[in-house]
Amino acid sequence: MKTILILFLGVAVTTISACSRLNTKAGEMMEKTAFGKLPDGREAYLYTLRNDSGMTVKITNFGATIQSIIVPGKGGKLADVVFGYDSIQGYLNGTQYFGATIGRYANRIAKGTFSLDGKVYHLPINNGVNTLHGGTKGFNKRLWTADTMETRDGPSVKMTYVSKDGEEGFPGTVTATVIFTLEGDNSLKIHYTATTDKPTVINMTNHSYFNLSGDPSRPITDEELMINADFYTPVDSTQIPTGQIAPVAGTPMDFRKLTIIGSRINEDNTQLKIGHGYDLNWVLNDYHGEIRKAAELYDPLTNRLLDIYTDQPGIQFYSGNVLDGSEIGKGGVAYNFRTALALETQHFPNSPNDPKFPSTVLLPGQKYETTTIYKFSVPK
Repeated sequence: MKTILILFLGVAVTTISACSRLNTKAGEMMEKTAFGKLPDGREAYLYTLRNDSGMTVKITNFGATIQSIIVPGKGGKLADVVFGYDSIQGYLNGTQYFGATIGRYANRIAKGTFSLDGKVYHLPINNGVNTLHGGTKGFNKRLWTADTMETRDGPSVKMTYVSKDGEEGFPGTVTATVIFTLEGDNSLKIHYTATTDKPTVINMTNHSYFNLSGDPSRPITDEELMINADFYTPVDSTQIPTGQIAPVAGTPMDFRKLTIIGSRINEDNTQLKIGHGYDLNWVLNDYHGEIRKAAELYDPLTNRLLDIYTDQPGIQFYSGNVLDGSEIGKGGVAYNFRTALALETQHFPNSPNDPKFPSTVLLPGQKYETTTIYKFSVPK
């Protein structure tokens, strides 16, 4: 992690005005455009990052959200491989977290309660009997401050949000940052940090929905997935981990080699029935706080490959099981059942209530810090 931070020391931070462009290295560019207004009149912006290898990423400071990722496929054909909306209105009204930064706590907390230093905290219930993705107005529904940066790795935008003590029931005033950097090898690096003035819990992730075909009408069940995990965390009927760390061997959760997603998704399996498909946390191998490969996603039709690297202990694979056509996305397209999937690098769900899981407690004077990398390529 220190090498990532050193990268930005002494580098000029430049804020650019709406509809302006800032040239960095040859062929690389950062652009800022108006994206719409919030109900209180504040303006949201869209930041476009480009590189020389044909990749373009668009990020809005509303929710520190990835709005678009355009990458080459077979024959150099470009396509947008993530779900999202064409304007701020979709993100204001949407309920599926497309591309958003999730916080304070990604995934579920049982019954919206946890104890810390002998005090019980109560959070909004927004997912059955549980709290999901930070409550009713998590980081994904907040306007972040954005600064563009020139770095030796490529164009970058830094998002900052100050979450006040008691927001959505969580203790402590937390200052959170997310730095998105588009590198020359078609990697998007996402670096998260956070500090607090009181003991709290934190678990941040990005919630992009991927369809590597670039065709949002195609089901993701034809794509192939590898997850570098020998174990997963089974859940109860409310999708809270039971506390068990179960082997994937002999189950539909075994993705230790590239496997067609749809090959076992409809098996008679209790865990698949609870989530109406895949919606579980995998325990990533070799967790030592260092970055290593977590997953591969491959689309054989377009020959696009996504490698995911992270220093986190877990990853949530969600196969788009509640998409039902009611969300109208970019280009007026209705997002239907299992036409996109999420791979959310994370600490385990409900960790604040399970001492066996890696801790998500952040104390004053400490720094929460984690990195996830999405690397796109055309291997054949």
